[in-house]
Amino acid sequence: VAKPPVRRVAVFGGTHGNELSGVFLVKHWQENGAEIQRTGVEVKPFLTNPRAVKKCTRYIDCDLNRVFDSDNLGRTEVEDIPYEVRRAQEINQIFGPKGSDDAYDLIFDLHNTTSNMGGTLILENSRDDFTIQMVHYIKNALAPEHCPVLLIEHPSLKYATTRSVAKHPVGKYEN
Repeated sequence: VAKPPVRRVAVFGGTHGNELSGVFLVKHWQENGAEIQRTGVEVKPFLTNPRAVKKCTRYIDCDLNRVFDSDNLGRTEVEDIPYEVRRAQEINQIFGPKGSDDAYDLIFDLHNTTSNMGGTLILENSRDDFTIQMVHYIKNALAPEHCPVLLIEHPSLKYATTRSVAKHPVGKYEN
């Protein structure tokens, strides 16, 4: 079955405010996006958790990378709603809505880790042909550098990560 081409891509940095590689890249690309622009593709660098970035802390009220579930995305906005839940709703409005045809095609969510795992790609779906082919391309482009791919797929899990808003979510972790 032919699928529509990927036309809208977002690059997220700062999902965790103390993981600075993605923050620096996003800020750089917001100032000078020529490096990431391609003909026929909209690429949007986006700082996901600016309050946590400003404080250089993982999060303000709760982990932004865990609140993109239907309960949180569907909550009515009230004053005591956690900052990250409100932010998730905003992100879902901009890049989603999650699970819809209008959602961004691809979201790369850039993270850091203290684990000795080098540059690692994180996937949530082994049946997504586009993502599998893209990962294969990335691994070949980086060769001979090692780039592990971690599949965190589970049949009963509904992913609530920032990247799960996109049709094709990919996480990138760097130590």
